[in-house]
Amino acid sequence: MKLPGFLLLLAVSATCCARADLTIVQKVEGGSQTSDVTIKIKGEKERIDSANQPTRIIDGKTGEMTNLINDKKAFLKISADQMKAMAATIAKYNSGSKSAEKPKLSPTGKKETVGGYETEQYVYETPQFKATFWVAAKYPNAASILKQMQLPISQAWKPSNMGMPDYTEFPGLPIKTVVSMGGAEVTTTISSLKEDPVSDTEFAVPKDYQEVQPSGPAPSGSGQKMPGAQSSPSP
Repeated sequence: MKLPGFLLLLAVSATCCARADLTIVQKVEGGSQTSDVTIKIKGEKERIDSANQPTRIIDGKTGEMTNLINDKKAFLKISADQMKAMAATIAKYNSGSKSAEKPKLSPTGKKETVGGYETEQYVYETPQFKATFWVAAKYPNAASILKQMQLPISQAWKPSNMGMPDYTEFPGLPIKTVVSMGGAEVTTTISSLKEDPVSDTEFAVPKDYQEVQPSGPAPSGSGQKMPGAQSSPSP
């Protein structure tokens, strides 16, 4: 997996119970791109739209992901087994120089206003990367939002399997995340978050799209969450 794709995967992934649908817009900077990413969550399903990338629909219940190749009106299904294989590859990478203890999400004591919300800075550092989070403890409905963000994540594709903390470990909503690894850096910032209903059609393949078969391994970075996600928003 190329470094920028892996960083983006961690940042957006790491891309949530009162049951409410979510629409989250994030600004992603770094990793060879700067773009807005829109994440829609309804129960255990998640849709991720970003510029110059396939639309990704993730089903946390089945563990499957569908890539919509919109310019070609085509779609590609990635099975639960393929998703597990990608997660295993990342887990193997993380275990290469794993420390004796699991990293902890630690407060730095620094505070900053981000997007109009007071946040406290937390760091999470592993031998492979360092993640810094700006967490808004007083964000409205933060606990239920974090639980909802967790729902689409299958057991195989949990942030913790990629070395990131799970959403429910945070004391509030991570408004901003910076993931640094190997001299590269990706910054993810939530621009807006709405708890309005999302239509079921957002998670369906359009009827005029034709299925294509994969010609090789699933593309790197194909499961964004984090999660944020993404994931989902950061982590």
